[in-house]
Amino acid sequence: MDLHNGTTVQEFILLGFRVGQQGRLLLLTFFTAAYTLTLAENFIIIMLVTQDAHLSHLPMYILLSNFSWLEICYVSSTMPRILFDLSFPGGVISFHACFLQFYVFFSLGTSECFFLSAMALDRYLAICHPLRYPQIMTPNFCYVLVAACWAIGFVWYVVPVFLISRLSFCGSNTIDHFACDSAELLALACPPLGYLPLFCYIITSFLILATFLFIAVSYVGIVFTLVKTSSQSSGIKGFSTVSSHLAVVTLFYGSVAAMYIGHSGESHTENTKMITLFYSEVAPLLNPLIYCLRNDQVKQAFVKFLRKKGLI
Repeated sequence: MDLHNGTTVQEFILLGFRVGQQGRLLLLTFFTAAYTLTLAENFIIIMLVTQDAHLSHLPMYILLSNFSWLEICYVSSTMPRILFDLSFPGGVISFHACFLQFYVFFSLGTSECFFLSAMALDRYLAICHPLRYPQIMTPNFCYVLVAACWAIGFVWYVVPVFLISRLSFCGSNTIDHFACDSAELLALACPPLGYLPLFCYIITSFLILATFLFIAVSYVGIVFTLVKTSSQSSGIKGFSTVSSHLAVVTLFYGSVAAMYIGHSGESHTENTKMITLFYSEVAPLLNPLIYCLRNDQVKQAFVKFLRKKGLI
């Protein structure tokens, strides 16, 4: 792998969305509202879990509150920059800031894969092994699981980010995206790139496939257990709980999988932007609604909080 010391490029230009002045204003208004709502929704979930003495000790809600923190960080890794570029067109971002965003964005996406896996494990143990669940999913074990999701997520892409940052960027410095992305950065790097693109593809594909298969196997076991259950009411309640998790998993992995569908030319770039926008900005907006609207305990905690504050 032939890497070069240093680079002739000191900054990049993010093209963002190819719209006129009126389009930028509409996007700025929409993204500002969506970002504000996303932060509010996830902060409410964190507040409800931490303020409720019952929920704060349940593994499912420990994972959910940390997942909400993750969603806040994930959307904040790109959205403030998007809003800035829409307000002040030009899109100039320094070399170091670009790679910092690249690292944080991909690390948070990796952590999300592991958090979804941890939440699938929690539901699998709760439904398929209810007698052993309290002994296995203790609060302490849950905190270790949470720490592992964060730590592995931020270690996974250290090597690819470092290796890409050591490449020379001697040609164009224009990134046709709203964020610094590995594919776009590799496309701007000077050849030879050696096996670096293949290496990045392998570790990304392995991450997505391994975590997805783990989640899929967990939910297959859950479905078989629920189908075999003798109590119809418990089976319906179990399916209701699992359906929200499956919806979140489908949103994330469905959009990520769409990134691997081949396109060509300009349509590929525009489709990549839309898909990235969906799983990095839209999904964090929808996930709290999916979890809360079908979760009686969260709704009860919310009503209790409003009564405590004298709002109802």
